[in-house]
Amino acid sequence: MYLKFKDEVLSVLSNAVAKAGFEAEDMALNESPHADISSSVAFKLAPKYKRSPKEISEIIYANIKIPPDSFIDRAVTAGPYINFFVSRSFLNETVLRILLERENFGNLDNRGKVILEHTSANPDGPLHIGHIRNSVIGDTLARVLTRAGYDVETQYYINDMGRQIAVVVWGLENFKFDVSKKKDHAIAEVYINANKNLVDEKEHSPEVDAIMKKYEAGDPETNKKFKDAIDTAMEGIKESLRRINIHHDKFTWESQFVRGGDVNKMMERIKKLDRAMIKDGALMVDLNDMGIQKSLVIQRSDGTSLYTTRDLSYHEWKAKQCDRMIDILGADHKLISSQLKAMLRILGLKEPEIVIFEFVSLPEGSMSTRRGVFISADELLDEVEKAAYEVVDKKLPEKDEEFKKKVAAFVSIGAVRYDIIRISPEKATTFDWKEAVDFEKQGAPFIQYSHARACSIIRKAQEDGIAFEVFDPNVLLEEQEIALVKKLAWFENTIDVASRDLKPNVLAIYARELADAFNQFYRYVPVLDAEPEFRAARLALVDCSRIVLANALDTLGITAPESM
Repeated sequence: MYLKFKDEVLSVLSNAVAKAGFEAEDMALNESPHADISSSVAFKLAPKYKRSPKEISEIIYANIKIPPDSFIDRAVTAGPYINFFVSRSFLNETVLRILLERENFGNLDNRGKVILEHTSANPDGPLHIGHIRNSVIGDTLARVLTRAGYDVETQYYINDMGRQIAVVVWGLENFKFDVSKKKDHAIAEVYINANKNLVDEKEHSPEVDAIMKKYEAGDPETNKKFKDAIDTAMEGIKESLRRINIHHDKFTWESQFVRGGDVNKMMERIKKLDRAMIKDGALMVDLNDMGIQKSLVIQRSDGTSLYTTRDLSYHEWKAKQCDRMIDILGADHKLISSQLKAMLRILGLKEPEIVIFEFVSLPEGSMSTRRGVFISADELLDEVEKAAYEVVDKKLPEKDEEFKKKVAAFVSIGAVRYDIIRISPEKATTFDWKEAVDFEKQGAPFIQYSHARACSIIRKAQEDGIAFEVFDPNVLLEEQEIALVKKLAWFENTIDVASRDLKPNVLAIYARELADAFNQFYRYVPVLDAEPEFRAARLALVDCSRIVLANALDTLGITAPESM
């Protein structure tokens, strides 16, 4: 609905600009607290035509013609701005369309295949909160892009050729694997012990190097050791991801590009480049003219490939299968990702869209798998669920134990996901689980509770035999009613912006604002106690709110509870 209104504004304004004798490629449409859409196009035209923005806006305004039956009610000037407002038909149509489309409301009609890679943590231990931010950003973007109409495939790229996994394999040969622990945690214990010994006893390093060479050469016995170690770790990692409502469609092993000859072909192509050079026996590429001072190493002096070399082959392989490639990477990958994109550009291959996220920390401090000083995602989720239970127990003392545990489980997962996604990826953040599960703050519990409240109102109406299938949307005239309908209509625009800009945080902000608009409506406008001519329409508006809150929460990967 909102996108159609926006298109109408664009058409009307473009015609007016042309009739006024101006030329502008961008109509400069923006959100505004003073209008449903505002245009600042006059500012863009002022330097070119050497007239004041206010004068230009008045000339354009004089040429605006709004067609009949438009979603535009009126346009007004406010100094240099031109403000547009939605019509009554827009409001009515929004309510009717939500009730008709229900869970499909907000879906867009984009086309194309997207391969989105996220998480891809080394299988040398459990996930920690840094990995979880990657996972939540990736999964939420996948959900957003799916709702935007794309055919989305999520991939986990397993780094099975790196030194870390060789250390794990060596560790499993020299240290006990604790079968009493969750498998990824037991792998981490082996990895940490191995690293301690490899630091203290240098003679073991050649053994790890030998394991790496055997694996890259495809030695069957070594292959099995790697596969067993990785499968063990991944079993635990997948379990953690399932707990926070995340799954991957495909797990791609980097070794397949070595085994299949793709990496060798890539290295041969790169060797023929004028910018390729050999330094200290290693093959590297000069990227200085592309604004990257550090040369990219393609092949070690011993002839083995590097992660980046295999990553180039992986992206070439992905590019053949999709229209868009998206990678979710931590801030420590800024250099390597820029090198990757530059190298793909040099080779004439498709580049990925890269979402870089800054790190998330806990009040306890930093985490490192190598040193064995970290808080795993499992421990974090346990702590958040414990905190959520305490809040639920205090808030709902009369409820039975099973209900409290159920609510605490979905509140805690929602709290983690929401508090991670609400911050723009490029901003660093500290996750405080006590604040995240606070029902009084406008986080996930607040949005979930708003959905549960809407469900409760509908349930009570049904129990009382109050019908609202037939209603007149024209009676929704209160300020809070109109504000709520507008916010509901905004959902598809939020999906559009989030999918184009790869900014999942805008959806989190929208969900909070929608919950707030619904609560403002319910606080000031009677629903169940309203006069019959208003009650049916207001109940329909409650149902619309329930539907769109559920759609927003589902796209955020968060449970939309019917009671809590």
